[in-house]
Order: sequence, then structure tokens, then C-alpha cells
Amino acid sequence: MKQYLDLCEHILENGTKKEDRTGTGTLSVFGYQMRYDLKKGFPLMTTKKTAFRLIVSELLWFIKGDTNVKSLIADNNHIWDEWAFGQWVSSKEYDGPDMTDFGRRAQKDEEFAVLYKEQMAIFQKNILEDDAFAEKYGDLGPVYGKQWRSWQATTGETIDQLKNVIEAIKKNPDSRRHLVTAWNPEFVEDMALPPCHTMFQFYVADGKLSCQLYQRSADVFLGVPFNIASYALLTHLIARECGLDVGDFVHTTGDTHLYLNHMDQVKEQLSRTPKELPTLKVNEDVESIFDLTMNDISIEGYDPHPRISAPVAV
Repeated sequence: MKQYLDLCEHILENGTKKEDRTGTGTLSVFGYQMRYDLKKGFPLMTTKKTAFRLIVSELLWFIKGDTNVKSLIADNNHIWDEWAFGQWVSSKEYDGPDMTDFGRRAQKDEEFAVLYKEQMAIFQKNILEDDAFAEKYGDLGPVYGKQWRSWQATTGETIDQLKNVIEAIKKNPDSRRHLVTAWNPEFVEDMALPPCHTMFQFYVADGKLSCQLYQRSADVFLGVPFNIASYALLTHLIARECGLDVGDFVHTTGDTHLYLNHMDQVKEQLSRTPKELPTLKVNEDVESIFDLTMNDISIEGYDPHPRISAPVAV
């Protein structure tokens, strides 16, 4: 994963300090590209332990077209909890302690952090046990899954972009139109978080499937390791379904940033030596990408350095 470590070094040396919507502040560069040869191993971070199980769970959530955190929470995946939680604590029905600006306050105030944890536990319990509550506060709006699988057309019909691109790769592999986009301007304001990974394109050559992702906003320490692994996994799964081998994953980023409260963690990671990449294993008995479950996808030979914790900017 030298490509990723080179990116971190590049931002530290060339980044510009910028303000951001979270109020945390970033060191940022604009426009960067990394390329991973997927034949050389699965690109899961080895300089810090990265939760592959969460990556699989989230990707399958996208693939199923789901937009509600209920299924993620049921999988013990809490990647999206903060955005759904924010919808609840800002509603008129919420009657607990003030959770205004909970992300930053929890990082700075230990007493508040305890209250936040208690309210989050209540929220998660309600999501799992109360269908009406989950429907109202667990849905994140028309985020990735909706756009990938049910893009709203002007005719009133929906477009299954993911299914269509798989069929197009099978029927016309040389096409230059193998694209899926999550950035739908009409509905951006209805999303709990507008899509950071906005568009991806597939390319077939020499019997191999490659994928390029354009990501408008890239949280390099926390988010990018997940994004790399997620789209590498997606490329593997679609290549498998289309009878192709894997080629490259190309990761192109717009606002490419390190949060200022991640600097110590980044420097610790840069002090570590990368290890050998793991190998992806997929259950060959399941033919369709749409039928895969968590139990069908695993990695072998993953021996990373220890996890490095860092706060999420919400």
C-alpha cells in the first residue's frame, strides 16, 4: 500500500490548510490519483488494521439498494449511525439531553461523551426494535443504494444502474459507457450525506476488468482505506460475474484531505512498514453479486499492524 502512504506524505508536504463543514479543519490538496494492480493482492491497509467485515457489510448494503441503517446496525456495522442519529436528535420528537453539535462536543467533553453514548445506545435499540422508528429516523434519504439501484427517471420509472452496467459489460465489453453515478443533483439536499464517491467507470481489456472511481471528497486517514477496499471488492465481484479477471483499481480524488485532528495518527502510520497484501476469497457456489451475503466473502493472509483510532468528523 505504498501508493496510499505516498498520498499521506504528499498532503503533509504540499497541503493547504482549509476550513470545512465539520469545523475541524483540514490539510488539503486538489486532484490526486492512485493505481492498484488487483492481481498483486487485495488492497486492504496493512499499516493499520482495517475492518474488512464492515467494508463487506456496507458494500452489500449499497448493492441491495438499501438506504436504512437498520440492516447495518443488525450487522453490528455503525459506519452510518451518526448521520441517522443526527436526524433523530434534531427532531421535535426527541426529548433527551441536548445533542447539538454532538460530534465535536463528544470529542472534547468527557461528561458529554457519556451522555452521547447513552443516547446513541437508545437510538440503536429503537432502530432494531421499532419498525416505525426505524422507517422514520433510520432512513438516510436517496443515498448510494438508491442511486445505484433505483435512480429516479423523469418518466417516473427507476433505472437500475448497477444491474445495467453488469449486463452491458457482458454484452459489449469494449463500450466506453460502463458508468454508475451516485451524484443526483435533484436529490442531493435530501441525502443525509451527499455522496463522496460520486461516479465509477469500468473498462475491459485483455480479459480483465478495471475500475476507476472519482471521489469528490476524500477523508484520507479514515475514509480512503475503506473506499479503496470497497471498490476493489466491487471490481472483483463484478469481474467474477462477468467471467473476467481483475485488472486495476484507479482511485481519482478531488478535495483530498487529512483532518487536522488526525495528524498524530497519520505520522504513526507512516512510521510503519507495509506488509504483504491479503487474498480475497468468494464463495463460488453463489453466482450472482445480488445473492451474496457476509458469509460468502472473506480474506486470507491478513496480518496488519495494530489499529489506530481517530475521531470521525461529522
